[in-house]
Amino acid sequence: MSPILTSVLLGLTAAAANVFGGAIIVQRNWERRYLRYFVALGAGFMLATALVEMVPESIALRGPRAGFLILLGYLLIHFFEHTVTPHFHFGEETHAEQFVHAHKGYSVLIGLLIHTFFDGIAIASGFIVSSWLGWIIFIAVFLHKIPEGFTVSSVMLASGRSRGFAWGASAWLGAATVAGVMTMALFRHEVGFGLPLSAGVTIYVAASDLIPEVNQETGVRMALLVFVGAACMFVLDRFFHVH
Repeated sequence: MSPILTSVLLGLTAAAANVFGGAIIVQRNWERRYLRYFVALGAGFMLATALVEMVPESIALRGPRAGFLILLGYLLIHFFEHTVTPHFHFGEETHAEQFVHAHKGYSVLIGLLIHTFFDGIAIASGFIVSSWLGWIIFIAVFLHKIPEGFTVSSVMLASGRSRGFAWGASAWLGAATVAGVMTMALFRHEVGFGLPLSAGVTIYVAASDLIPEVNQETGVRMALLVFVGAACMFVLDRFFHVH
């Protein structure tokens, strides 16, 4: 199977996880507490993937200038998720007063759309470089996709939108992921830009979005799961990566 076709299929899989995450918040009787485990595991796995796999490959493609693109990707998400929208966190939004004005909910949606667009860029860029990198990035992306859909649907409900609209917002995140894959497929020769930019985005999501959520949990169980997530990446590297 060609790298691009594989990227598209996995992009659709990641998009479906966004929609599933939205369904968890829309359907009141669905279990939610296990989502925090995805957040913790995803944080460790994503951080390890970005720093150990994506950053070195980016430098190999772009040389020292890759650092500027990685920083740009990081700052881009910071701007939209925590500058344009100061009140933002992964997980269920229970403070409806923070979103009295619907435009605040829309600003969160826009920030997450940009983030998920780069999820797609990351998956496709990885497969363009190598099958190993594509698969490891896909796993990193997939682990936070359900909490991502859960988050945007929760914010939309806090903004006073209907449950149908809230679920639809999670579908938009999925569509943005697929759009990112298709964009990178069209501009595959620009992978030297796509990979480092998405590496910066991945670092931001892991370190600035997911880790703070883990740190809010009491006890050490959730904190230890971050290490488990990182260890999983190294286990996969040890047994499945042909160097």
